[in-house]
Amino acid sequence: MTTEDWTATLPRKRMGAGVLLSDEEGRVLLVEPTYKPYWEVPGGCVEAGESPRAAAARELAEELGLSVPVGRLLVTDWVPASEGRTEGLMLIFDGGVLAAGRAASIRVPADELRGWAWCTEAEAGARLSPLLARRVAAAVRARSDDSSCYLEDGYAA
Repeated sequence: MTTEDWTATLPRKRMGAGVLLSDEEGRVLLVEPTYKPYWEVPGGCVEAGESPRAAAARELAEELGLSVPVGRLLVTDWVPASEGRTEGLMLIFDGGVLAAGRAASIRVPADELRGWAWCTEAEAGARLSPLLARRVAAAVRARSDDSSCYLEDGYAA
């Protein structure tokens, strides 16, 4: 068996990278996709050959028109397979505090996003899927504690 043959037998996982951006009041920035019934943090799929941090930066530019330094990793969340989806690793990086002037320059692609909003923890919990609400809450705590966390399906493991 060649290395290529052996490699072809290894499992495949989805990987996504998002960014936690906050305003000066501590609210988090969420985006409303046109193709899902719930909101998301800015981010998306990590493409083949792309690092998760590079994917997060690319998605910020594509979704919001922002060039923001992508900081440290806040959350790693393993998500089990579900109907129609393979298992995956979802990451959230720290995007820091976005000044009001920078936020005013945000532009979203109409074919992908309906819009964006600053959300309190309660507002985020109402707009996000339960899984993503847990992940975002963990990211906010990790930033506050200057830590990082590992989750499984949004729960501390």
